[in-house]
Amino acid sequence: PFISKATGVPLARVAALCMAGKTLAELELPPERVPANVAVKESVFPFARFNVSDVILGPEMKSTGEVMGLAEDFASAFAKSQLAAGMRLPLGGTVFISVRDADKPAVAPLAERLVALGYQLVATEGTAAFLRKWGVPVETVRKVMDGSPHVVDLMAAGKVQLMVNTTEGKQAVADSYSLRREALLRSVPYYTTLRAAQMLVAALAKVKREGGLGVVALQQHLAGVARGKPRING
Repeated sequence: PFISKATGVPLARVAALCMAGKTLAELELPPERVPANVAVKESVFPFARFNVSDVILGPEMKSTGEVMGLAEDFASAFAKSQLAAGMRLPLGGTVFISVRDADKPAVAPLAERLVALGYQLVATEGTAAFLRKWGVPVETVRKVMDGSPHVVDLMAAGKVQLMVNTTEGKQAVADSYSLRREALLRSVPYYTTLRAAQMLVAALAKVKREGGLGVVALQQHLAGVARGKPRING
């Protein structure tokens, strides 16, 4: 369904006709082109409906649907996909960051960009110490296991508007479960991979720079597909 909407080619109908004996040549499909616009697919997860579910994904099938963001550039399309999936993109406020050691070198540029966009940062001790070495202004907040006041207390008080949390290892995942659950229940946007967080920051920068997101009708997008560049193989 996503590829059909993104390209304007009804793939289910094409497949059914081919199974009934038609050839692709007989169906006179439009030429393959690189669309002029960008389509981003995002899965929808009903985590809030289950009392003990964790937002970290594994091999299980947990998605109950999907949405699509359409725009002329990737950052805007990604932002639209997040909004369609129910994420509220914060245009200001405080970002909580806690990442595994392997992600610390890459999180520093991301944190610098967030500060440049006007966000305040709070982080757990290890992440905060690393960011300070990079000259990034950040406040330290306790982990839940270290006692109050900790990051869950901040979220409960409405003092965190965005969360970036990457972790690995069974114990580390278990220890950080409560903060991910609190973010879910408080409708705080959360990102559990650094790549997704990087895409979000690009989207936030785009939205703040342009003051919002434009609306493109699906028909207009499909016209962009038709006028896209021919795909060159090889």
